[in-house]
Amino acid sequence: MIITSEQVSVGHPDKICDQISDAIVTECLKYDKSSRVAVETLIKDNHVVVAGENSTKHYFNLENIVRQVVEPLGLKNVRVTNLLGLQSSDIAQGVDNGGAGDQGMMFGYATDETPEYLPLPYVLATRVLEKLMSLGHPLLGKDAKAQVSYDYEKRRIDTFLVSIQHTETADLDKVKRIVMEAMMSVAHRYRQNLDFKVLVNPTGRFVLGGSFADAGVTGRKIVADTYGGFAHHGGGAFSGKDPSKVDRSAAYMARKIAKDIVREGYAKRCEVQLAYAIGVAEPVSVYVETFGTSRYTTQQLEGMIRERYDLTPGGIIKKLHLLDVDYTETTCFGHFTKDYLPWEK
Repeated sequence: MIITSEQVSVGHPDKICDQISDAIVTECLKYDKSSRVAVETLIKDNHVVVAGENSTKHYFNLENIVRQVVEPLGLKNVRVTNLLGLQSSDIAQGVDNGGAGDQGMMFGYATDETPEYLPLPYVLATRVLEKLMSLGHPLLGKDAKAQVSYDYEKRRIDTFLVSIQHTETADLDKVKRIVMEAMMSVAHRYRQNLDFKVLVNPTGRFVLGGSFADAGVTGRKIVADTYGGFAHHGGGAFSGKDPSKVDRSAAYMARKIAKDIVREGYAKRCEVQLAYAIGVAEPVSVYVETFGTSRYTTQQLEGMIRERYDLTPGGIIKKLHLLDVDYTETTCFGHFTKDYLPWEK
């Protein structure tokens, strides 16, 4: 049974948009905790379009925020179109009273196969890109994707794939050596085999990247943001949303619950589903799946969850300190891969 997961890097066009959207959320909440933010970003070449709803007492310079995000990624002379408006008063009347900002279902997942309580191929794909970006190598660009195919029956990496942007004059063999060293380092760190199949830039060349190769949009990397395809997803993206949006806050809480269940020995694998109705504080349903790895019944675990956790949006925000999070720290390399974030503790 070979299962594959992927991750993308900071210069991927969709991730550029996620970073802009989350920078706006962080800026607003830093100065006004009552801010309501739902921001979508689109980028093509050096043109950025920011649209959505934003109700805040804090004035911010949108162009400055955009430039602070994109200039370290090599984008200069960016043109910004501002299509931000106010949050609908119809939505506000439900949210301001503590209700959920929208209907929907959110999932959290955890497994004991890695120290991060995340699926191994997903972690490997994530860590190799983190390592490559940390090198700051002059031959490598910011746009990259990694994909790991893992054989769970043989407990070994089958295929390790990285596509990474490089300079026009880069020696492609040298680029491959740099990437392979990172692959080997990460595989060794997680005590995996080193004789896997290697694919580095299989098209042969990757000079043009980022928004000049592809358009980017906020919220298009929701699987790379979460569990690499190992868990269900309710469909709602995280980036660009303040925590009154349960797409984000309830997904973070569902992850915490699943991780607590595995970390505390109630199960080896766990998926938690929470579902909400717009304007209603309490979830309409709570569901737990442990894939045959728990001695406790679903009903017992669901009862424990309802007793132990405040699952209202206000309760989640308070428990996880979501009005004080720097959301730019969540955007890249997964929302559940950093142990210092409150829902990972």
